[in-house]
Amino acid sequence: MERVVKRNPGEPEFHQAVHEVLESLRPVIAKHPEYVTSGVLERIVEPERQVIFRVPWVNDAGEMVVNRGFRVQFNSAIGPYKGGLRFHPSVYLGIIKFLGFEQIFKNSLTGLPMGGGKGGSDFDPRGKSEGEIMRFCQSFMTELYRHIGPDTDVPAGDIGVGGREIGYLFGQYKRIVNAFEGVLTGKGISWGGSLARPEATGYGTAYFAEEMLASRGESFEGKTVTISGYGNVGTYLIEKVNQLGGKVVTIADEYGYVYDPDGIKDEKLNFLMDLWTVYRRPAQDYAREFGLQWVEGRSPWEVPCDIAVPTATQNELSLADAQRLVSNGCICVAEGANMPCTADAVNYFLEKSVLFGPAKAVNAGGVAVSGLEMSQNSMRFAWTFAEVDERLKGIMKDIYRKSSEAAKEYGLGENLVAGANIAGFIKVADAMMAQGVV
Repeated sequence: MERVVKRNPGEPEFHQAVHEVLESLRPVIAKHPEYVTSGVLERIVEPERQVIFRVPWVNDAGEMVVNRGFRVQFNSAIGPYKGGLRFHPSVYLGIIKFLGFEQIFKNSLTGLPMGGGKGGSDFDPRGKSEGEIMRFCQSFMTELYRHIGPDTDVPAGDIGVGGREIGYLFGQYKRIVNAFEGVLTGKGISWGGSLARPEATGYGTAYFAEEMLASRGESFEGKTVTISGYGNVGTYLIEKVNQLGGKVVTIADEYGYVYDPDGIKDEKLNFLMDLWTVYRRPAQDYAREFGLQWVEGRSPWEVPCDIAVPTATQNELSLADAQRLVSNGCICVAEGANMPCTADAVNYFLEKSVLFGPAKAVNAGGVAVSGLEMSQNSMRFAWTFAEVDERLKGIMKDIYRKSSEAAKEYGLGENLVAGANIAGFIKVADAMMAQGVV
């Protein structure tokens, strides 16, 4: 950790992600010293490649704007780099490295042949016109295209990058390389996308939480659920929770949260589906539309619930939030976003025996179906929605099983954080050792 911090100064999110994994690996290293002698730890915390580039584009006022683009190709031991693109003003190298590092183990857990990578830009799509978003995406891909490919690196979407952005990015890639190939996932159904891909992260989060609840004889039936983000993850999670008999009563953004005691369903859910993913509108617009309570400047984690699912961004749920959730009777927390709970919050949940699902396991459904999209592209074939959904459910059940078994094998009880890290790490580490010093 000292070497990681020294070599990567000013990147606290990356330090946090690496520290969590390394701490989890203590019993593994004690049992398998070959991981130390072969230098696996030193290699796995260092990206194989980091690309930083400028993204110049012209706004609707005719002004030149310059953003910064990133692609971190972290580890390709078990397959081509795979991980999303994030367009958000908070993006800098440390954020992309933390996300890429997490992606190594998340992709490993799916059982599919995908390495870990991540990318993005400090571009903010909010308030931008369709033309501005298209011009930015085309400029971004004009540089990125030379670093990616269907057998090299296959990006997808993340915060600020939905189906519209993927379409503009794919169109520019195809235009430059003169080839129609599966270089991006999350594509439209009519041009190489997979059915159930938009739903995958949200549905997968619900499937994993369902497995956690079942381990204690519980289910979603009759449970109250609080969430934060209302993009693809949040909206499709709500849809699946409704199907499983639960009730989601909050959404939020950085400005506050909406409390909907009757639950988000029917026409309210239909309205919410496009609120962020298409229109990039604030959460308060949902409150205004349906005459609901808007709570300015506060967190949804103060609302009493049985299950909490942070679905927005990193470190959005603090120790104080965790203490409030537990005191209000929360029995299960599932990380739908990437590292949304601070380290102190995670430790508190584990100390209090709250069912806790870590991001790299819980939200792996999105990249799992991206992997299935890659398979369909390679075969020039398409599965039905039901077939993809069934595969997704099987993958999420298997991720829970592997994480749970790894925790028990190393004497860590129900600690799925450590279990997921261990299960994901061992597969990648063994592949790295088999391939020599690369």
